[in-house]
Amino acid sequence: MKNKAITVMIACICLSILGSDISVFAEDIKSRMKNRLPVIKALKDKGLVGEDSQGLLQFVGSKKEKAEIVAAENRDRMTIYAAIAKRQGATPELVGQRRAIQIGQRARAGEWLQDAGGKWYQKK
Repeated sequence: MKNKAITVMIACICLSILGSDISVFAEDIKSRMKNRLPVIKALKDKGLVGEDSQGLLQFVGSKKEKAEIVAAENRDRMTIYAAIAKRQGATPELVGQRRAIQIGQRARAGEWLQDAGGKWYQKK
């Protein structure tokens, strides 16, 4: 159920990038993000990564397991944020900050989050 909700959310983000004009580019991002989701969930479950205040994944400790997955996810997120920002007349940073709030609201208990001041905490 949670995976289905996340897939729908990713699809909505991709749709908001390009409106009704779905391109191969948006479908590629959607597919990559969906494929990475189980690995990212596992990294969060292990407490290795969290969601920062900019809407990106960050390692919360010194162990950098699956760093290439985290980097790829962040690249795709930044691409999405830039496209949304351009469309809305905002900055990618603002879009990322807004997304971080949404992510924090939907996070599960025990997941690492970063507040706007840069302090890491586990959601209760």
